[in-house]
Amino acid sequence: MAIKTTRWDSAEHLKTDEDIQLYLEACIEEAGDDPAFIIHALGVIAKAKNMSQLARDTGISREGLYKAFSPDGNPTFATVAKVAKALGLQITVQTINQAQPG
Repeated sequence: MAIKTTRWDSAEHLKTDEDIQLYLEACIEEAGDDPAFIIHALGVIAKAKNMSQLARDTGISREGLYKAFSPDGNPTFATVAKVAKALGLQITVQTINQAQPG
């Protein structure tokens, strides 16, 4: 007997702002040096929040957003920053804590 599976869609499980924050934090941690992983995560969050509303909030067409966050997409940093802001996210940079010798 064949095993029946269903396609997993992370966007369906991002119901609250806390869900989104924890998901993005986990993706950033998991991504390592792969920025495409983080871009994919933003695309999942965008889908969970409503791509049409995001298009209105960013001034980027819905189709443009889907293209930018597709597996073959390569959005500019400006697009990523604009989408993050419209999603209520803030991009920050901090120093890496390095172990002190001795």
